[in-house]
Amino acid sequence: MKEIIEYLKARYLSEKAQGIVEYALILAFVVAIAAYVGGTGTLTNKIKDVFIGVENAF
Repeated sequence: MKEIIEYLKARYLSEKAQGIVEYALILAFVVAIAAYVGGTGTLTNKIKDVFIGVENAF
């Protein structure tokens, strides 16, 4: 019984840590996009460029 509890505890903690890492990666991605869009030029032009790039990709 103790082995099962230890297994479940280890599994829960590792999944929790994985979730935190995933949220951190998503946050870093959003910050990178925001920095790129707001970095140079106007915001409107950068947003248009992103949509044109996606359109051309398809």
